[in-house]
Amino acid sequence: MSIPSRFSAEPGSRRGLSVAFVAGSMLALAASSPSMADDWQDRSTMTGDWEGNRSRLAAQGVKITGDYSGETVYNAHGGKQRGTRYSQNIKLGAQFDLGKLFDLESGGRIQLTINDRRGNDGSGDLVGNRLPVQENYGGLYTRLTELSYENTLFTPALNVKLGYLAMGNDLGGLTSGILCNFMNAGFCGHPLAMSGGSGWSNYPNAHLGGTAKYRFTPNFALQVAAYKVDAASNGDSSRAWHVTPKDSTGNILPIEAIYNVLGAMPGEYRVGYYYDTSDAPRIGTSKQVGGREGSYFLMDQDIWNSTDVMGRNVHMFAQFSNASAAAAPFRRWYSAGFALKKPFVSRPNDTVAIGYGRAVFNSRSRDVQENAALANRQDFPDLASGEGLVEMTYGAQVAAWLTIRPSLQYIIEPGAFYGEDIDNTLILGLQVKATL
Repeated sequence: MSIPSRFSAEPGSRRGLSVAFVAGSMLALAASSPSMADDWQDRSTMTGDWEGNRSRLAAQGVKITGDYSGETVYNAHGGKQRGTRYSQNIKLGAQFDLGKLFDLESGGRIQLTINDRRGNDGSGDLVGNRLPVQENYGGLYTRLTELSYENTLFTPALNVKLGYLAMGNDLGGLTSGILCNFMNAGFCGHPLAMSGGSGWSNYPNAHLGGTAKYRFTPNFALQVAAYKVDAASNGDSSRAWHVTPKDSTGNILPIEAIYNVLGAMPGEYRVGYYYDTSDAPRIGTSKQVGGREGSYFLMDQDIWNSTDVMGRNVHMFAQFSNASAAAAPFRRWYSAGFALKKPFVSRPNDTVAIGYGRAVFNSRSRDVQENAALANRQDFPDLASGEGLVEMTYGAQVAAWLTIRPSLQYIIEPGAFYGEDIDNTLILGLQVKATL
């Protein structure tokens, strides 16, 4: 349910106001520094070094982090109605290096992260589509989103992470961040067919679990994981601070191979498979499916480096994911696109990105929709098999800690997943990201 822009006092809102107060306090602290106006473009974080206290804490083993993202979208054509919607995400974290804190040779790290989301739903209110036009919308409350311990085991090549965290933090995504040059959640983050067709969880939805990653060579690594499936807790504000599952239905077990291309034209390739042991309804029947599985492929490859302008390059990305035919309404997702770094000599950290993606609706789910319409003597629209998306963005890094990104999204067949005939939609967006 959308939260009004005036932020009425709904469950969890007091904690949300607390997070907002903390963020505001950080801003006030930064503003009180005499050097705020002098180095605001060059500083790595908006609030700076807190008169050296931030660096001293990090040297002692406590690293404080914070991020803000705000996304505004306007429906310029098509969809359900004209209008503007805004959503935001604030993430505050602390990493504790136990080796530094307790003078241990290999103490590992504890990560604590709290997340708060507020705002209104551009896709639900304005478009009526499946692929969210704001990647930071959803779960509008303050929550614990990570409490984990990470360390090497037996050998530096084996890294293990255990605790309460979103499995998508380590699996099913590209470390380069190329996909988050976009605002639409279809691109930014992970292929939505994973979470739309299994117990896969992405940030900020956290569950108990762990990941083990072994790096065989500088180029190749393999990781396996196991996480509790607890769909009942996703988006439930009453579970915001509960680490244990509310109603676990099973475990999800992914395995992922990672290949890195090193050198002048770097690249990253990931191939993964996952199995969810939970029973799930078989689409179109009253029976259950004993387990769900899926697979995916992700790539990011530097394909061109300018010989005239140092730092100017083009990366190509691609995604493909395949979910359970028997139990996943979101059957497949595929996308491809390009990102140009340093489009102008005077703008060395800016990025232009363009991408196309398509979400394929399960034909069994479409049959259910059509049969329901016929049973009610209603006409069913002639719809495509899925929803398409084209997005183009320009990311302007106006300071080391601040990126402003205008976005243009064109949604094709927005109502394909919901059996509704909705006009193709043009969305104008603006994203603001700040490292606090």
